[in-house]
Amino acid sequence: MKHKIKIATTSLAGCFGCHMSFLDMDECLAGLLEQIEFDRSPFTDIKKCGSCDIGLIEGGVCTTENVHVLREFRANCTTLVAVGACAINGGVPAMRNYFDLQECLQEVYLNGVGVTNPQIPDDIELPLLLDKVYPISEVVHIDYFLPGCPPSADAFLQLLESLLAGQKPIIQKSQLHYD
Repeated sequence: MKHKIKIATTSLAGCFGCHMSFLDMDECLAGLLEQIEFDRSPFTDIKKCGSCDIGLIEGGVCTTENVHVLREFRANCTTLVAVGACAINGGVPAMRNYFDLQECLQEVYLNGVGVTNPQIPDDIELPLLLDKVYPISEVVHIDYFLPGCPPSADAFLQLLESLLAGQKPIIQKSQLHYD
C-alpha cells in the first residue's frame, strides 16, 4: 500500500470561503483521496495538528489563539501554504488595521447602533485580540502562496497535484480570481 500524503487545514480570521472553494473540487477531491489523508481539518474535526506533509491555512492572524494554531501548523507541517487573500495580506479582516483597536471595540460594543448592553466583552474564554490583523507570513515562514479570494477549485487542484508529484506549484493566471 502506497504511503498517503497527510494534509492539515485550518481557518484563522476569514470567512471560510477558501475551504468552500477547496470542496468545489468535487469528483477530483474523491480522486485525490487515493493519495491523501486529512489530519486536523474541519473535514475531520480533529482539533490538534499531527505530523503532516502539507498544511493549508486560510485567514489572517488577529488573536493570540490564531498565533498558537499557526505556530502549531508550522511546527508540524513540512510544507505550509498560505491560502487566499486573508492569509496572504490580511484581506477584509485587515480593514480594521486603519483604526485603533480600542476605538473599534468602543464603537462596536459601546456606541454601536442598537447596542442594548454596552460593555466590551472580557470573558476569559475569548482569545485576546492582537493590535492588528497580520498576514500569516509575518508570524511564520510560508513555503507557498495560493492567491485568490477565494482561490478557485482548479487552482487548489493544480497546487495539490504539483505538491503530490514533488514539484514546485505554479498557478496559471487564468486560475486566479478575486470574487
